[in-house]
Amino acid sequence: MLIPITQAYSKKQVSTSLVLALVAFLAYTSVYAFRKPFTVATFNNLSFAGIKYQTLLIICQGLGYMLSKFSGIRFIAELNRRGRWKTSAILIGTAWLSLGVFALLPAPWGVICLFVNGFMLGFMWGIIFSYIEGRRGTDFIGAIMAISFIFAGGFTRSVALWLRDYWGVGEQWLAFVTGLLFLIPLAVFIYLLERMPAPDTQDVQERTQRQPMSSTERRLFLKRFGIGVISVAVAYLFLTIMRDVRDNFMVNLFNELGYGSKPAIFTQTETAISLVILGVMGLLVFIRNNIRALQTAHGVVVAGFLLAGISSLLFISDALNGLLWMQLVGLGLYMGYIPFNCMFFERLIAAFKITGNVGFLIYLVDAWGYLGSSAVVLSKEVFRLQLSWVQFYPVCVVFFSIAGLAGTVYSWLYFTRKYKNA
Repeated sequence: MLIPITQAYSKKQVSTSLVLALVAFLAYTSVYAFRKPFTVATFNNLSFAGIKYQTLLIICQGLGYMLSKFSGIRFIAELNRRGRWKTSAILIGTAWLSLGVFALLPAPWGVICLFVNGFMLGFMWGIIFSYIEGRRGTDFIGAIMAISFIFAGGFTRSVALWLRDYWGVGEQWLAFVTGLLFLIPLAVFIYLLERMPAPDTQDVQERTQRQPMSSTERRLFLKRFGIGVISVAVAYLFLTIMRDVRDNFMVNLFNELGYGSKPAIFTQTETAISLVILGVMGLLVFIRNNIRALQTAHGVVVAGFLLAGISSLLFISDALNGLLWMQLVGLGLYMGYIPFNCMFFERLIAAFKITGNVGFLIYLVDAWGYLGSSAVVLSKEVFRLQLSWVQFYPVCVVFFSIAGLAGTVYSWLYFTRKYKNA
């Protein structure tokens, strides 16, 4: 059995973790300003081929995002640590300019711009996470950074609504102008990430050396852990579908629930969820034993599936009001989603003393997750399901939660057995 190393944190490691957590959080929050604000626009309910233009835009951005995840399996795994800021500048610049072209093009040609936008932004999580992985404080830093998933979506939508309602920015220009507000802040945060010190000797000793993974190394990893990775991918697939649909169609859901006239509802709801998730993930930081932390992460994911599924059942049966349901289902989904993106694979690599990087694994499961998300959204439109999002979404959550539970429990048993036999 592999023996974990436990040493006290130095003051430098603590201060570095705190600063890095804040900068990473702000950096990825800024990235969201180039991705989500367009979803607050309804585009006068335009439709093409029987599909709403808003839905087409979301699907095409999702397809671009999905393609970047598949490309990122290799790109992020082999990412050279030098020149990351240049790569970030090219990706963000192209994503922002695509929003400018989108504002100028008539419908439905804007779908091309959103596809390009999604493809460029899909690489950014892996690039930013590469600055923080392989540290003893990565769980904490990653948890703070991952909270941006929850907070940033609501925050950047609120900014977009503010620009629309108080400054009269038209729907076509909302995404471009919102991105403009965040260009300089994002450049500052990327610069600060570049200035952060690399993992020290104690970090490497406890969390292993992080470096690019060749195609041969990736194949060997999958040969060793393939079945476990598949079970994780199944659980993550359903989490991504449920989380992404909620995130992309949050405006529609709140409108149908009767809260559409309250722009601050997005930030208020997601901020409350962020604080709870931060508390849950913060507790995992204190588990120094890597395999025990990995097992606990499985437990948190299981609890998240249960919360999302049960709250949706209660909502369907009219035992829960719409606002509370949106909060509970969001909390449950992020209890499952956040661990995978900030500490699950970090602890997996550390527990089994694998020399490589987290980006490869995150992008491997992320790719299939976004493929599933695009398929679900498209199926609702293609098969002409005569259901509102409030009718369609909670039923999906119930069934997907059951399937996700099965994948998570199997993964839990698989990696526990693998560790005992190591």
